[in-house]
Amino acid sequence: MNNRQVGAWVTFDFANSVFPAVVVSVVFQDFYIQGVVGAEGGRGDAWWTAAVSTSALIIALTAPILGAVADRAGARKRLMGTYVALCILGVLCFPLLGPGTVVLGFAVFVLANVGFEGALVFYNSYLPDIAPMERQGWVSGLGFGIGYLGSAIGLVLALALVQSGADLSLVWIMVALFFTLFAIPSFIYLPKDTAREMTLSQASVWGLTSFRELWGEVMREKELRRFLLAFFFYIDGVLTAYVTATTLARTTFGFERDELIMMILGIQFTALIGAFALAKPADRIGPKKVLSGVLIMWIAVALSIYFIESKLAFAMLAMTAGFGLGAVQSVSRTFMASLIPKGRESEMFGFYALCGKSSSVIGPIVFGQVALLTGGNQRVSVMAVSVMFIIGLILLQRVNDPKAAIA
Repeated sequence: MNNRQVGAWVTFDFANSVFPAVVVSVVFQDFYIQGVVGAEGGRGDAWWTAAVSTSALIIALTAPILGAVADRAGARKRLMGTYVALCILGVLCFPLLGPGTVVLGFAVFVLANVGFEGALVFYNSYLPDIAPMERQGWVSGLGFGIGYLGSAIGLVLALALVQSGADLSLVWIMVALFFTLFAIPSFIYLPKDTAREMTLSQASVWGLTSFRELWGEVMREKELRRFLLAFFFYIDGVLTAYVTATTLARTTFGFERDELIMMILGIQFTALIGAFALAKPADRIGPKKVLSGVLIMWIAVALSIYFIESKLAFAMLAMTAGFGLGAVQSVSRTFMASLIPKGRESEMFGFYALCGKSSSVIGPIVFGQVALLTGGNQRVSVMAVSVMFIIGLILLQRVNDPKAAIA
């Protein structure tokens, strides 16, 4: 294992984490809904959710194809760099936004978010290359742990700028510089692109016309397809819980803005702990056993929401869920890496992204519809989402863990 490559790979997780923390979760989301569109009549929320869904759909449809292109043309680092540049370009366009620039804001956010999510496909695919199977859990956990540290630092910097009364343009410039600066080592030290059987243009044409063949390649890998099906369900529950936590805290438990910010920072901190704490166990006993335990914890957290009343109790559950958030993301990546055939890392992590992004549609719909049918009872909505964890846990038991034999 090349420690320099591992360090560079981990640093990229630190670099990119500033984007979801500052842009997707807090500052830009609030700015776009309140300052660009306006929150009256739910217009801001509608435009925002449409922008998030559009970018997720683009990634879901393109990630498997571009991953296969990268593998067949030996263009992984070039494509990763292209997506990083798209993200940073989109963020640098944010200063152009102001009241009424709804469509422009929609477009530049979609550009930035597609860039962020697309780069992750190629970034994740380096894991099997830089770490042997018996160390992949530790390396994946290290990446997510350092990534959550980057999220917390980026969020603190952004909030300090906002509270000082600085122009929001400085926040967007900070995000772009943070991402750019800490992403540099990965492009220097990660394995170089090597020529493969196709040129980039040939691979691009092949990818656009061969999705059925790509799908068939995944279906022939029995353990991989079983894992992706389980992942589709349980990651939907995880992402739904994450994106609805703020709404649940504000609407059901009456959290104020400062309390919400502290809760989000707390979740980042416990997610860091979860990623680190379960990294070595994933290597020792295998990711399947660790994931199963974490999913049982998620089920317990979701069901407990129905019975609690106080802000403190909810905050404690949110911290527990944060521990599970870091663990489930890190260990899922480890499990996925252990199942991928050599030379098809980007392609298969493209399907990993496809499952993650396409599944994120179901959970929010279930949450919203149950709340509507129960007169706005979000507690019941959370319990309904717990079904996703249960289905995912059951399906996960059908997957044979290749690390179990090593352990």
